[in-house]
Amino acid sequence: MTSYQALTIDSLVTQIYQNEENLSIGAAKIGQEYIENILETQEEATIVLATGNSQLQFLDVLIASKKIDWSRINLFHLDEYLGIEGKNPASFRFYLHERVEKRINPKSFNYLVGDALEPIKECDRYTQLLKKYPIDLCCLGIGTNGHLAFNEPQVANFDDPHWVKIVQLDQQTRWIQVHQGHFKTFEKVPKYALTLTIPTIMSAKKIICLATGENKAEIIKQMLKGKISTDCPASILRQHRNATLLLDQKAGRLL
Repeated sequence: MTSYQALTIDSLVTQIYQNEENLSIGAAKIGQEYIENILETQEEATIVLATGNSQLQFLDVLIASKKIDWSRINLFHLDEYLGIEGKNPASFRFYLHERVEKRINPKSFNYLVGDALEPIKECDRYTQLLKKYPIDLCCLGIGTNGHLAFNEPQVANFDDPHWVKIVQLDQQTRWIQVHQGHFKTFEKVPKYALTLTIPTIMSAKKIICLATGENKAEIIKQMLKGKISTDCPASILRQHRNATLLLDQKAGRLL
């Protein structure tokens, strides 16, 4: 069994692992056991997936376990760039199709269409689907500015009346996409995105949130030790009734 240090801040259970590999194994175990339990009492389950580097190993381990009956799972995802085509390697649809959907056979995989001709109608369409399939498990990462999905500090609203909305991306967020190699230049990074809102994320029965690397240490400290506010949107997870934050030692070094 993979060992970790544990602490609880408000309602948020936090686990600090030695490295990203151990963290991914721990997160996959939590997710797999939770979904197995859900499927004992429900015909099907709904999972919202995140993208980003922190999710790669976790998704690999989760899929490789072969213990989840994906034919009973409805899948959604957190966000997508506005105006981007699904065949673009930088799109989250491409990421999830290649890394997840191709390897499993889910009951459904519901994609946010970033290049929809009427983006507001696309937000409404996705909202109706989410209302039809309440979220059993939501997987998250955390941005270096504390964003969840694309709920940047400037646009995050803990009482948002919308389920899905269009937001302007923070310049820091856009630069990170360049530094990570997803876009060749800053100008090519879309300025806007579609995102699930904070209340939609918080409606999930269970949340698993992952953060890895030195560059996340400062925001993790603010998230757990600062006040709960939209200055660090991820801080709201401290109020969720069933959320687990998993860190590697680098991300948790300031705690």
